[in-house]
Amino acid sequence: MTAANWTFLTNHARVLLCIAHDPGIRLRDIGARLDITERSAYGIVTDLTEAGYIVKSKDGRRNRYQIQTHLPLPDPAGRQRTVGEILALLAGDTAPA
Repeated sequence: MTAANWTFLTNHARVLLCIAHDPGIRLRDIGARLDITERSAYGIVTDLTEAGYIVKSKDGRRNRYQIQTHLPLPDPAGRQRTVGEILALLAGDTAPA
């Protein structure tokens, strides 16, 4: 059996997981962790910010991110779940972040 050339989670979901684990994570670290470019990480964080799923604030020279866990998933089939519920499930937490 050969290795799959696809991933189960989208890069947007993977970036959300990185931010859930470390709200002060740098874009370069997101890129390195997910094997994407820093520019791609920036684009995904921008998408998530513009969609309202994360709020970005300055903390000194760095950014901190806050996930809006109460929001529903953008997928019509998943709207009965919130972002926080899915992140908790994927991260193995018992309560939403």
